[in-house]
Amino acid sequence: MSYTDGIAAINLEMPPRVPRTEYSVEMHYDVIKAVTGIVVSSESSEKEISDAANALRKAWNFDFIWNIRVGSGSEFLGKYYTDMGHANYNAVGSDFRHIGKSAFNDEDDVLAFDAVECLKTYNQNELVEMFNNDYRAKVESFPDAVNMTGIYITCMSGLIDLFGWDLLLAAAGVDPKGFGRVTQRYTDWIMQFYEALAKCNSPVVMVHDDITWTSGAFLHPEWYRQYVFPSYKKIFSPLLEQGKKIIYTSDGNFTEFVDDIAECGVAGFVMEPCTDMKCIADKYGNTHSFIGNADTRILLSGTKDDIYQEVKRCMDIGKSYPGFFMAVGNHIPPNTPIDNVLYYNDCYEKMSRR
Repeated sequence: MSYTDGIAAINLEMPPRVPRTEYSVEMHYDVIKAVTGIVVSSESSEKEISDAANALRKAWNFDFIWNIRVGSGSEFLGKYYTDMGHANYNAVGSDFRHIGKSAFNDEDDVLAFDAVECLKTYNQNELVEMFNNDYRAKVESFPDAVNMTGIYITCMSGLIDLFGWDLLLAAAGVDPKGFGRVTQRYTDWIMQFYEALAKCNSPVVMVHDDITWTSGAFLHPEWYRQYVFPSYKKIFSPLLEQGKKIIYTSDGNFTEFVDDIAECGVAGFVMEPCTDMKCIADKYGNTHSFIGNADTRILLSGTKDDIYQEVKRCMDIGKSYPGFFMAVGNHIPPNTPIDNVLYYNDCYEKMSRR
C-alpha cells in the first residue's frame, strides 16, 4: 500500500506507478487464501474476516480505500426508508434480503413528502464526531493508503432509498416539478451532513450518488440540470470552502453528465465500465483524478487474452495522466473464477510501472 502514490495521483502529481484500488474482492475468500494463505469463510468471526481482508489489500498494494460513513438510508431515514431487498452477492448468499414494506402508498404520498419536516435533525457536533471517528478508524486500519469518509445517500440515492424505484419513477413522471421540489427539500435535509463533513478531519471525501443506470439517465437530462446539479453545488460548497478533495461516484453510465458534475467542483471521478473513461480522460485527465474502469464481466467469463486486453485498454487510456487509478469498475464478486482474478492482478502489476 502506498499513501505516497495515492495522494500524488489525487493531487495530480504523476506517481512512478499507476496506483490502484478494488471493490469487493476482499469478500472473495478463495482469493484471500491464494494471495495471503489466510483461510476464512462465512462462518469466521467478523474480526477474522476483517483481518484477512486487510491482509489482501496490503498484499495487493491498494493505494486508495473507498469509504463512506453515511450509507444506506436504513440508518438515517428512519421509518421512511423503503427496503427494496437485496439479491445474492456475498458467498453462500449471506446478504440476500426480501423486499420490505414502503412507508409510501402512492405517488401522491411521495409528492407530499417534506424531508426537512419528516426526517431527523442531528446535533452538528455529533455528526462531526461521527465522521472523525470513521476517518480515524480507516487511517488506523490502512495507514499506508489514502483514506476518507463520506456520504452515500447524497441526493438521488437518498430519494431511491426513501421511495423505492417504482414510486420514484411514478412521482417524477406524474409531476416532474413537484418531484423537483421534493428533491430540493431532501437536499436541504442532507445539508446538515455536508456541513459536518466540511468540518471533519478528512481531507478527501467520498460523495456517492447513483444518478444513472446502465443505459444512462432514467429521468429527462434537463430535470437533472434543473434540480440535481444545482443541489450538488449547494451541498458541496462547504466542502470546497474548506479545501476538501471531493471524489465522486455514481453507478451506471453518467457520461452525458460529466461536464455538469465537473462544474460542481469535484476533484475526481469513480466510474463503472459503462461510463466512457476515455471521454473523462480526454476532457479532464490533466485536471481531475479518475478511477476505473475494467469490466468485471470480462473477469467473470473472459479468456486470459480478454483480461489482458481489458487491462491494457484501461492503461492505454489512463496511464499518461497523473490522476489515474486502476480498478475493476463494477466490483470483483465472489463468483469470479479465482484464476481470472489472479491473472488480472498479474496484468495490472506488469503494466503499472510508468
